[in-house]
Amino acid sequence: MAEIELKKIGINVLKSASGESVELQSLWRDQPVVLFFLRRFGCQVCRWTAAEISKLEPALKANGISLVGIGPEETGMKEFSEGGFFKGDLYIDEKKQCYKDLGFKRYTALSLVPAALGKKVRDAAAKAKAQGIQGNFSGDLLQSGGMLIVTKGGGQVLLHFVQDSPGDDLPLDDITKALSISADVQAGERPQCNDDVCTR
Repeated sequence: MAEIELKKIGINVLKSASGESVELQSLWRDQPVVLFFLRRFGCQVCRWTAAEISKLEPALKANGISLVGIGPEETGMKEFSEGGFFKGDLYIDEKKQCYKDLGFKRYTALSLVPAALGKKVRDAAAKAKAQGIQGNFSGDLLQSGGMLIVTKGGGQVLLHFVQDSPGDDLPLDDITKALSISADVQAGERPQCNDDVCTR
């Protein structure tokens, strides 16, 4: 993966939950930030991952670190927010420019079909459902996501994680290590996805 040019991607414009336009770099101007890029707000596994990352919010806040979730479209944002899956601020990258610049790949429609009908996806959905987390098929099913952690003022990228498959996520320990902080949290059992596409 090529080195991330923070000055270049920093001028990308996001829309806040309240509809305000902000530049990405404003999110790291005054404090370090953990940027969690969701595949979709309706994605069941994304919701589970958001809830897991949110376990770190008290430790992040105590260390002056901001937690931000970014989605590729507005579809499902209201339901996601009302569901309480994520404890950070939410933004939308309507042009998906950050997703492109950070190398978050897109899948093809053909790769979705077998996965949507497969046993592994049903199993993943059952595990998330057992934890009370539902999903839907609203929005862009083809986008993948990842994470970016940036120091205060944008001086350094501490972590750049790109999903290889839609079911990928980072262990919470990797996040705290990148930030050199400690957090007393218990990771949950994540839903499993195969190498096709976890559509829910």
